[in-house]
Amino acid sequence: MFDNENNQKVKEDLTEEEKDQNQKDPAEENGQDQERDDHSKDSSEEVKEDTDQDPSEEEKPSAETEEAAEEADPLQLELESLRREAREFEEKYLKLYAEFENFKRRNRQEIDLNNKYKDQKFAEDLLPVLDNLERAMAIEGDDDSFASLKKGVEMVYNEFLNIFNKRDITVIEAEGREFDPNFHQAVMTEPSEEESGIVIEEFQKGYMLKDRVIRASMVKVSE
Repeated sequence: MFDNENNQKVKEDLTEEEKDQNQKDPAEENGQDQERDDHSKDSSEEVKEDTDQDPSEEEKPSAETEEAAEEADPLQLELESLRREAREFEEKYLKLYAEFENFKRRNRQEIDLNNKYKDQKFAEDLLPVLDNLERAMAIEGDDDSFASLKKGVEMVYNEFLNIFNKRDITVIEAEGREFDPNFHQAVMTEPSEEESGIVIEEFQKGYMLKDRVIRASMVKVSE
């Protein structure tokens, strides 16, 4: 009788324990599932971090960058070389342009100068003729034939002077003026009642072409 009661009691205890176990299992299973989820989540994050820090992938953009830099370097060098060449050509052009402008300016000045004094050679060739005419006019004579000849010489001489005037060739004033070494050539000096440095006699006339002295006057100057 007691055995049946004990058996019945043991069965009841076992039944209650099974119920308790069944009630605890879902919670424990939930906890275990949560732990598994957390663990899998942590694992995925670790895998992700490992993936982000994969050296092969880090090296790949670096290698591409280096390759791009290697490709860009020759282009950059070529560009710099072309820029240097352009600057050199520009400097050469500016230098040649300046030299050409200076050449044109000097050429214009030379042409203007030659045009301005183009009659100098003409005057220099005729000055000895004028000198001889002046010497002929200085000769004195009494007869009518000499007077007629002298008058003809004077007419030729005056005609030469008119031609000179048309070409801006003028006689330098000398006698009675103050000696000026730019226009007068003193060949002798002489004491005189005039003040010192005055031209008292002219031996040979001087001439100017515009503002240039063709020949200075040959003079005597007072002391």
